[in-house]
Amino acid sequence: MTQSDDPLEKVVWNSLSSRHSRFALGTDKAKRFNPDISPFAATGDNTRESLQDLASLLSGSQDEVYFIQVQPVCLPDEMELRMKADGLLLVRERDAPDLACGHVIQDLGPADAEEMLDLALLTKPGPFKLRTRELGRFIGVRIDGRLAAMAGERMSLEGYTEVSGVCTHPDFRSKGLAAALSDEVSRRIAARGDTPFLHSYASNEGALKLYRKLGFAVRHRVNVAIAGLRG
Repeated sequence: MTQSDDPLEKVVWNSLSSRHSRFALGTDKAKRFNPDISPFAATGDNTRESLQDLASLLSGSQDEVYFIQVQPVCLPDEMELRMKADGLLLVRERDAPDLACGHVIQDLGPADAEEMLDLALLTKPGPFKLRTRELGRFIGVRIDGRLAAMAGERMSLEGYTEVSGVCTHPDFRSKGLAAALSDEVSRRIAARGDTPFLHSYASNEGALKLYRKLGFAVRHRVNVAIAGLRG
């Protein structure tokens, strides 16, 4: 596969244009997720028309949108960059050793939505909203009735599904929960015939060490950005 043929170069665009099209707002040149689901956005290319369509998606709002892609993020004049960072996209290339955590792993559903959001807001695994769980399947571990940790799926496109939303409550860290849940999500994705992938900030050595243990290897360096309309 040549770099230009790799759909993982434009994960957000390809997800919004395929398996997650039901959550997409926009045109054939610029798309964003329904803001109740996720703040990610993308353009098909960097032409003036595409960038104008991107600005139009935010018209009349104070929304911020997130970008994550191999190509540098280009913005129309109406928008301003509010954060940028270097990221990595990793793909699972091998199975991990047995990572049993000693707790029952449960499927999470609508009844767990509020607790999932609370845990994500506390631990900040990445942008997460009340309806983010609708992007894919989520699993978790409860300890003494509390949601101690969770992991699930985010972007999905032909042949690939992203592992995301991995987080552990501070009261229950150092128990191997994040590793066990990430591995289980990855195994379920692979069992459906997709290749698991995930994102990390390039500077997050702790997370990268865990991901390598789980069998992931870097496929691409990616640009991460947050932007909004100029004030």
